[in-house]
Amino acid sequence: MKQSIYTFSAERLDGTPQALSAYQGQVLLIVNTASRCGFTPQYAGLEALQQRFSGQGFQVLGFPCNQFGHQEPGSAEDIGQFCQVNYGVSFPMFAKIEVNGPQTHPLFAFLKQQTKGFLGSASVKWNFTKFLVDRSGQPVKRYASATTPEKIAPDIERLLAASA
Repeated sequence: MKQSIYTFSAERLDGTPQALSAYQGQVLLIVNTASRCGFTPQYAGLEALQQRFSGQGFQVLGFPCNQFGHQEPGSAEDIGQFCQVNYGVSFPMFAKIEVNGPQTHPLFAFLKQQTKGFLGSASVKWNFTKFLVDRSGQPVKRYASATTPEKIAPDIERLLAASA
């Protein structure tokens, strides 16, 4: 059987373990996030995607990361409060992780291996890099930080329609 994201698990922001197999059959947008980044306002767009498509089998998953400019220095509680108060985030947020280097979370190692970035690079370049995953748990596309969530909507719609 081909490896998928469903073989991984991650810690939720509240410290509880979460098997990604819980999202089996859904289209996912997995994002490394930060609260003090120029791209932080994208939380609003991510939440809009969550609201628009969640009833059709879509889910945003947020993974805070402090590797880029130390723009996510807060505790899990700080991150959760920031996301809720400022952006009304309803999608699952996970514990702070690393997306590059020797401590890279296994999920992000897999995502990077499956979807190369700019000029074929494997490394994540900055906060708010986004990975679109189909209903079978296969990464299908990587989006740069500057790609707004709104621009990803047509790709989400295609995946939802193709696998409905």
